[in-house]
Amino acid sequence: MLPGLSDKRAIVTGAGRGIGQAICRALAAEGVRVAVADLDEGAANDLAGAIGQGAQGFKIDVRDRDSVESCFAAVETAFGGYDLLCANAGVSSMKLVVDLTDEDWDFNFDVNARGVFLTNQQAVRHFLATGNEGVIVNTASLAAKWGAPWLAHYSASKFAVMGFTQALAREVADKGIRVNCVCPGFVRTGMQEREVAWEATLRGMTETAVVEDYIAQTPMGRLEEPEDVAKAILFLASDLSGFITGEALNVTGGVRMD
Repeated sequence: MLPGLSDKRAIVTGAGRGIGQAICRALAAEGVRVAVADLDEGAANDLAGAIGQGAQGFKIDVRDRDSVESCFAAVETAFGGYDLLCANAGVSSMKLVVDLTDEDWDFNFDVNARGVFLTNQQAVRHFLATGNEGVIVNTASLAAKWGAPWLAHYSASKFAVMGFTQALAREVADKGIRVNCVCPGFVRTGMQEREVAWEATLRGMTETAVVEDYIAQTPMGRLEEPEDVAKAILFLASDLSGFITGEALNVTGGVRMD
């Protein structure tokens, strides 16, 4: 077991599938009681039931302040508080900049950036009020360090996550609260499947060729799995990273090395 995780309580957003589901399973395996928070309440409840360890499902819309406050209050009531936030909820879409609509831009920023702001703010308020030296891990992206073509709006929102993480980490470090983010690469999820289809159309190539290109860009020679991200989050959530804050940890198989 990793030090500092057993018997802790965590909120994971965007937890119903993909990376979020892997995070929940990994935390539960370390003895963490997990609040599985997702816009799809049914998926959250199903996963909570599957992983056990006292996990519970909660509905959340990370774009909406009332929903975030209500969800976090419900977790506090059910769990008696919480020690860890994994702000993982995210969305993407893919278009040329000249074709982006206001709705495309706003949707990515509302979920990816505003969602991190609202959930992080609520968690920090709780940690300060309870004197809890809590931990926050945000999910950014490879696209937070490299302006990805056809993903300008997504990249901008994830750059925002990384900058926000660094700024908040400086604000609360003297309170013992650590704030970091992870930057996954080409992760095999339902989101990636959609992106592969969009990119194939935009680049005039087959979906298989797009996936092969992702693998070719990855020195470790394979697509990333959600579990690869979850393992990195376990490290940042545990006492093994007790003197690490404000970091944006690449989890890319070598695609990005700075």
